[in-house]
Amino acid sequence: MLLLLSLLLCQETLAQINKEYFFVKGTGELIDRKYTAAIESFNVLIKVDTGMHDAYFRRAIAKYNLDDYLGALNDFNRAIRLNPVFTYAYYYRAITHNNLGNHGEALKDLEEANNLRPELPGVYYSRALSYFFLQQFDKAISDFDRFLRYDPKASEGYVNRGTCKLFLKDTVSALSDYNRAIAMNRSDANGYSRRGRVYAMQSKNELALQDFNEAIRLDTTSAINYYFRAITLYNSKDISGALRDFDRVLALDPYNALTLYNRALMLSQTGDYDRALESYTQAADINPGNVLIYYNRAAVYLEKQMPRQAIEDYSRAIELYPDFANAYLNRSYAKRMRNDMRGAKQDYDVAMRKIAEHQNNLSSDDSNPIAYADTSQKFNQLVAFDADFGNKNFTGDNLQYRRVDITLLPLFRLTVGVADEQRYRYGAYFNADLEQLKQRTKAMQLGVVNGKPVRDAREQRQLMMQCDRLIDSLGSSSIGYFAKASLLEEQNQYATSISYYKQSLSIDRNNAFYYFNRSVAQSEMVDFISSIDNSAQTIVLESDNSTSMKHKANSETKSYSYSEAIGDLQRAIALQPDFAYAYYNLGNLQCSSNQMPEAINSYTGAIALHPNMGEAYYNRGLVQIYLRDTEKGCLDISKSGELGIQEAYNVIKRFCTKK
Repeated sequence: MLLLLSLLLCQETLAQINKEYFFVKGTGELIDRKYTAAIESFNVLIKVDTGMHDAYFRRAIAKYNLDDYLGALNDFNRAIRLNPVFTYAYYYRAITHNNLGNHGEALKDLEEANNLRPELPGVYYSRALSYFFLQQFDKAISDFDRFLRYDPKASEGYVNRGTCKLFLKDTVSALSDYNRAIAMNRSDANGYSRRGRVYAMQSKNELALQDFNEAIRLDTTSAINYYFRAITLYNSKDISGALRDFDRVLALDPYNALTLYNRALMLSQTGDYDRALESYTQAADINPGNVLIYYNRAAVYLEKQMPRQAIEDYSRAIELYPDFANAYLNRSYAKRMRNDMRGAKQDYDVAMRKIAEHQNNLSSDDSNPIAYADTSQKFNQLVAFDADFGNKNFTGDNLQYRRVDITLLPLFRLTVGVADEQRYRYGAYFNADLEQLKQRTKAMQLGVVNGKPVRDAREQRQLMMQCDRLIDSLGSSSIGYFAKASLLEEQNQYATSISYYKQSLSIDRNNAFYYFNRSVAQSEMVDFISSIDNSAQTIVLESDNSTSMKHKANSETKSYSYSEAIGDLQRAIALQPDFAYAYYNLGNLQCSSNQMPEAINSYTGAIALHPNMGEAYYNRGLVQIYLRDTEKGCLDISKSGELGIQEAYNVIKRFCTKK
């Protein structure tokens, strides 16, 4: 939901021309939805005047619209501390709290906003949503009523009020509200989609299909409407049509595990076992913790007379849910197919014992939504209208999320022919010895960059010729060898590069920057060699529920050590204890060595020396998320975005928002 920006045009002008310029510039960028640019403008304004509540407020709006709710919350807090009667700050902070799942806090802010501005209709709408999230549906309906008295043509009010009524089992009134929403706005797909779901639950498939068709006509990019139409077509016995719609969902959202799972069930029911196995395997890859994926895939293996694979899947299902009696029974059958009569008997006995235990406990309070020891249960039903996209209640797991690898930002390095990294910062880093080194290579322009610079072959040749001339002209000077080593490393000539670093260090053994750069070459040589073994040491953070950080490696590969690279960085830090980039690089290599707490300490050291190093905040945030300290991690990611790291907002969307 985009925050309304019209109010931003109705604020007082500022006295000083430099403030006014950045204020107007940032506000214009907000209106144009250039949110990262707006953050940069308000950063400058806040630096000039730390007491300007409106600058924090507007920066909060920019962060909110980038889904950086924690960052927005911090800025709304600052705006309210500076101006305790700032109605819109309370209002938008409440919306932010709702997005973070803090619905009680949202209600407090909305009460404050309502006391300050009781005529503001948006407050009633947002408070109704808070009540809805808290499952206080009667109160939500009452506030939607108030909102609709102010704005009787607001279709979204009728849609949401109808959904509240649906939760109260008042289907007739819910349909009436959906009908009114559609009458108010026939171009809004949401009204048709919601009404279609009610018709589908009532088995009025023809009416449901009409609504889903219209919703899709109005919005061809909404995967959820194809999904619901697929379920409705399946219930109408149009299997081929349902499969086509599932394919459309996956074209829009290739990692939608809920759709992959349902498609696999449907394909197995039609006898298309090979494609069913492919879909199950994709679903298992995305959500390895869902028991029913393995249980139903095992059944397909049995149909294909592949008992060994079936046993593996039933075993995985049992590992996830040890009381799954059907899995024991079916594994017993698969073992008989392989003439393992002893194992089959053991599984059968375990199944009978668990069934008996289940029957004895039928009267007890079972918090598990599915009793896996109940052999009367059907475990191969399509997940339909009780499982919205993003719902986390599918047999205790979230079947729908994207699997995206998010990589740590790369190592910093010193290299020639570049300017320093020019991300936006409102505080530059200065190191006197580094500046002196830059002066020695002034003709070739030495700079600090994050990652390898991109050069064409012609530029590489020219720079290499300059290095050779520098070596020839200076004789035994170390700087020429150092410059050439940096270029060779860029071209993946790691061994030769390291030999040139060795020559430069033989001349100037106490130069921290030479050790720093040699460390980069050594670590990248490790990555390159290990990648030949299919064991690239790139640390990644997977966007799944376990947020596991791993090496991209097969389970049976050689182990490679970063000890030499880490040793060089430690020497660099000993010689230059205030060189921030060395601490950052050390953090990366400690991550690669699975030393996560140590990596956090190193990134913290980099930030202490260079408070505006967004890369250090970003990588520290990823490590903290991996260690399940999500709030701290997301605050760091938010800060990195504020400092110009664009990658931050992809991480925020995947790890730091509650839908």
